[in-house]
Amino acid sequence: MAFFGVCFAPSNQNLLSPSRPKPRPKPPLFSTSMSDSSSHKSIPNDIKNPHKENPSICLSKRKLNHSIVAIVLSATLPSISEAKAEELELERYTDSKEGFTLLRPSSWIKVDKAGATVLFEEANKGANNVGVVVNPVRLTNLGEFGSPQFVAEKLIQAEKRKENTKDAEVIAVSERSGQGGLQVYVFEYKVDSTRGGMKRIFSAAFVASKKLYVLNIAHSDKPESPLETNKRMMLEKVLHSFDAAPLT
Repeated sequence: MAFFGVCFAPSNQNLLSPSRPKPRPKPPLFSTSMSDSSSHKSIPNDIKNPHKENPSICLSKRKLNHSIVAIVLSATLPSISEAKAEELELERYTDSKEGFTLLRPSSWIKVDKAGATVLFEEANKGANNVGVVVNPVRLTNLGEFGSPQFVAEKLIQAEKRKENTKDAEVIAVSERSGQGGLQVYVFEYKVDSTRGGMKRIFSAAFVASKKLYVLNIAHSDKPESPLETNKRMMLEKVLHSFDAAPLT
């Protein structure tokens, strides 16, 4: 039988007979054992190289690391469900009497204010608001008054004439088509004032049925607490939803 790489064979030789020199055992073929002066012993791979990790252990560690990364990312990155929840914060508001419609933040409170046709304010943050003003005009479309850039300059000049305004700057100007090909001017600008500090303003305007419709969205945008990306996206959806009410 074989034991630790050393072979022992049975013998019929009488134990009392003169001893004969025994043949030296041959080492096993393809042996990976290490030998010393006394015996040949097979050394397990993990003992031979204690610094070499078992492949199954390495695989388990790799899976564990991937799981940890996945957990961290899921905690820090916005998920698809969160993005959908953000969309659900908006609801349609339509004023059939005045003839306009828009999406508005469902959690914002409707308040009465002189000069505003409708006004919604964020709870406990009245400086953040969405308001619409409707006034009669002699125009049939905004193009008769001027280009989007011209109107934007008039808006900024009006802001700068206010006593509490420290600075005002146009960020973006564009034009889009509304209900029935209606001309809609869209503006974004920022205002720094002694009342409320820095604000981001999103505005849209159109003329329909000899009425001027102006949407104004104001939100705090201070350096120490800038407007968050998700909040901005929501407000932009409000901005681009502003339109004449569909004819019934």
